[in-house]
Amino acid sequence: MSKAKEPEQTDTGRISNVSGPVVQAKGLSARMNDVVRVGEEELMGEVIEIEGDVTTIQVYEETSGISPGEPVVTTGSPLSVELGPGILDSIYDGVQRPLDVLEDEMGDFLDRGVDAPGIDLEKEWEFTPEVEEGDEVSEGDVLGTVPETVSIDHKVMVPPDEAGTVADVNEGELTVEDTVVELEDGTEISMLQEWPVRKARPTADKKRPKTPLITGQRILDTLFPIAKGGTAAIPGPFGSGKTVTQHQLAKWSDADIVVYVGCGERGNEMTEVIEDFPELEDPKTGNPLMARTSLIANTSNMPVAARESCVYTGITLAEYYRDMGYDVALMADSTSRWAEAMREISSRLEEMPGEEGYPAYLAAALAEFYERSGLVETLGGDQGSISVVGAVSPPGGDFSEPVTQNTLRIVKCFWALDADLAERRHFPSINWNDSYSLYRKQLDPYFEGEVSDEWADTRQWAVGVLDEESELQEVVQLVGKDALPEDQQLTLEVSRFIREVFLQQNAFHDVDTYCELDKQFRMLDLIQQYNDHAFEALDAGVPVDEIEDVEAAQRFFDIPVEDDWEPLVDEIEDQLDSEFQEMY
Repeated sequence: MSKAKEPEQTDTGRISNVSGPVVQAKGLSARMNDVVRVGEEELMGEVIEIEGDVTTIQVYEETSGISPGEPVVTTGSPLSVELGPGILDSIYDGVQRPLDVLEDEMGDFLDRGVDAPGIDLEKEWEFTPEVEEGDEVSEGDVLGTVPETVSIDHKVMVPPDEAGTVADVNEGELTVEDTVVELEDGTEISMLQEWPVRKARPTADKKRPKTPLITGQRILDTLFPIAKGGTAAIPGPFGSGKTVTQHQLAKWSDADIVVYVGCGERGNEMTEVIEDFPELEDPKTGNPLMARTSLIANTSNMPVAARESCVYTGITLAEYYRDMGYDVALMADSTSRWAEAMREISSRLEEMPGEEGYPAYLAAALAEFYERSGLVETLGGDQGSISVVGAVSPPGGDFSEPVTQNTLRIVKCFWALDADLAERRHFPSINWNDSYSLYRKQLDPYFEGEVSDEWADTRQWAVGVLDEESELQEVVQLVGKDALPEDQQLTLEVSRFIREVFLQQNAFHDVDTYCELDKQFRMLDLIQQYNDHAFEALDAGVPVDEIEDVEAAQRFFDIPVEDDWEPLVDEIEDQLDSEFQEMY
């Protein structure tokens, strides 16, 4: 009996089946995760399954009109991004196609099968070398710098797995493809690197973060801080403020670089980001905010496969700047849409579904993404970090759904948005009873050294008051505030100041939109001073109504919006002392 002949495999196959963004081809010699060109229009796709002669491909573009029999050609390499000067101040889609370049060529509606380099290959950059002939260099070492934007110097590095002795150095006006350094073994190094998006870039060591990512948002910095190199999730229902919170972090956090990934969000929201960000001024430098920002726009009407890849594109760009020694903040809005894209592709592949139809590997995929964050020692000996903040959009605000629950197991910072707070116009609408941060203890030494040695104690006092208020509110709902003992009525008054003066913050007010750490502490400390005075007065027999009518306390509301706030706080402190001394 003769053995069946194996089907011939070539670099070109033929489409055998089309199911939405999933295409199957026969006769194609490709490897897992290879990028392929599908059909007569050469649509970009990625190999996601190989079974015998059948290769399954997810296509990053709309597949309507594609039919069996059309060619499929492999490129022989995985989905990669181009790394080099020009990433900042750019807007990409999920596979690093520059949207502004494509818009110039085709207008507002992009044709299928079009492509463009991720960075401009013809633009010349002023390269200033930092090495000389005869120097020994190894992976990650900085060869020179390029002024990428008015805010950021781009460090040209030796690619991973390259090392040797410098034989020749070029300088001056060069394109990203020109050789900047040649090694003695003939290796030519340019400013341009390529890196597979699904593979984490290597580092020398991962460290325990001890420095906070300062956001200027009082509820975050004081109650639920995130470390540089940390992870955080912002879950919340529709309209609760996820996107606005991430915009605030992108604008005001003290990260050097911001990578904003709009993954599956509504087109009007992403349009607002694309239109607003180029107009925003960086509050730290006065330069345009886009000078240290890269946007990845992948809206809900874009092909589902590109949505699945966009978070990997974003984290790879972030790793590249981290390797230069920068602190990078990555905003993913939202990971729920990314998970939905995985679910749709998984169902097309007829994989065994997990909870609520999500793929069984949902938890592993989320962990793989968030674990690419961290504070690291780079290959070149610098220290850099990636802080990842992922928005989660649970259907109906149900935090028990799989994406939220699996994210909770991974991240160390949980900022739970509350629709009820948003309806009451309390912003940021972060629920202080449901939120938490596991970075508090490791960041307390920083706050106590840089701001006040009473930072942790003051914060813990505020948390205790808010917890007590939460318990008392259940009683108030039944019997009313007036039925409570006077000391509990006073606790409710103090907690009101914490909520309405300290935790509430106006993102659209020129002064209140950002609150420095010193101001945050002084505000909370002032409320604690009122608390101490008030309970002393109560013990001395002063009626609670009279304590609540203290004029100095009503001036607390002026502090958040006062630019020259220190004299005001000093004045209110003196007035508090004076008014309470007159009572008892």
